[in-house]
Amino acid sequence: MSSRYATAMKVLRGLRTIVVAPVFVIGTLLAAAVVALVSIIRRDSPLADTIVVGWSRFFIGLAGSRLTVEGVERIDRANQYVFIANHLSNLDIPVMFVATRMPIRYLAKAELFKIPIFKQAMVQIGIVRVDRLRGSAIHSEVNAGVAAAQARGHSLIIFPEGTRSENGEMAPFKKGAFRIAITNQLDIIPVTIAGTWESWRPLSKIVMGGPLQAVIHDPISVEGLELSDLDDLRTQVHEIIKKEYESLRA
Repeated sequence: MSSRYATAMKVLRGLRTIVVAPVFVIGTLLAAAVVALVSIIRRDSPLADTIVVGWSRFFIGLAGSRLTVEGVERIDRANQYVFIANHLSNLDIPVMFVATRMPIRYLAKAELFKIPIFKQAMVQIGIVRVDRLRGSAIHSEVNAGVAAAQARGHSLIIFPEGTRSENGEMAPFKKGAFRIAITNQLDIIPVTIAGTWESWRPLSKIVMGGPLQAVIHDPISVEGLELSDLDDLRTQVHEIIKKEYESLRA
């Protein structure tokens, strides 16, 4: 019975993998087209965020995963935040959209703005463009994008590790997310994500699926903080997320 079950699971995962990749690409482009159209008709329409969250839920389910969220009550929906989370998988962004239930935007590489339709959608809804080739000018560009998103009532999600984990372990956090929070006086909400690495590992050809968890921690005020406090803030947030991540994995 166990060998039959194992064989069935391998077949299921194989079929899931064959379906997930093309549906992800085509579905994302279709959703982007609808979001762009909705945003053109009405700037910052709540319907655009509803579409994004709906697509995120669908994609998590398509990947054979199910999400459990803790701590939603810690979010004051009248405020704006920088949500900071660990980064494990392509599933992390959909998880954040579903878990926070907030109009959040993220920092996207300039290369993504070269994709037709996707570019229009990102521009319309206020995704922050990051061109790493601009060197020192990147800070002013990002701050301008963040200020524009903030003016439109959006929060941000940033993965300060900079890239997805290759081994399931957390990497040190880079400074950028905390500089953004302090400079723009946006309180931080740490979020611990677990299960996405096991469900869909970076560069893996197999989508495994499985349970996902997101734990939303208490907000951290940046009021009165200066850039000289950046390293202490970064350490504090990293320790909160890492402690919870190790607990969930155990």
